[in-house]
Amino acid sequence: MKVSKIFLYDEPAVPELKINDLCKFVENTFSVSVEKRKNIFSLANEDTANKLASCRIFNTKKPFEAHSPTREEIEFELATFFDSKKTENIVMYDGFEFQRIVSELISDYEVTSDQLHIVFTNKLTCTFDDSDYRYHGRAVICSNPAIISTTGIIEAPAKPRGYYLELISNVVQGVNVDTMKKKYQGTYLEYNDKRFSAVSEGYLLQAIFYYLTGEAFCESRECRLNNAHWQSDLLYSQLEVGKLCERHQKALEQLVAS
Repeated sequence: MKVSKIFLYDEPAVPELKINDLCKFVENTFSVSVEKRKNIFSLANEDTANKLASCRIFNTKKPFEAHSPTREEIEFELATFFDSKKTENIVMYDGFEFQRIVSELISDYEVTSDQLHIVFTNKLTCTFDDSDYRYHGRAVICSNPAIISTTGIIEAPAKPRGYYLELISNVVQGVNVDTMKKKYQGTYLEYNDKRFSAVSEGYLLQAIFYYLTGEAFCESRECRLNNAHWQSDLLYSQLEVGKLCERHQKALEQLVAS
């Protein structure tokens, strides 16, 4: 499949996401026209807010069940359209329902096979895994439009095992956890992390590769298409390696040449 244009939708709640730099990265990597767009929900309305609230996840051990949202939940979603930095506890959304709702916000004439839309959002998208019968946070939902969750990039790949063991121990003992967090600082992505935009390039590659080839991920840690389950692997593949493996680099060259 050949793409003639890619649209990137910004998430202003994450200033570390350098959308202009990401547009240039995609343009230079794939030799394709790229257009920057405002946040996808900037023109959304109450109907969209109702749909978003209805795809919230409350039971992580059951497949998706549509939720009947309260007025308060709808008002919260509406508020995020006008102030995307508005936050509460992290809310989980069914990723495929979320993707469907987002697709309704894109003009029909722009929904064509040769135009790919990639939406950054600070909402946490999740999918239900039939192998262990529970929802998992996802950094990327590959489709058109593709969804890249900035919260998912931080929360989905696991932090070091020692971090969780010490966190539990400190909470049980009533010890302040700030010192423990400083011990592990730098070993995982945090909110307001300056490394965020560089790491996001890898998820853009995954979304675009999936759309063009049907293959999003690579098993090798030496490739930016690696589907990292641990923050250590994510930082290694995206920052220390910072390139595609030989097989996927050749695939990229063929895509650009075609």
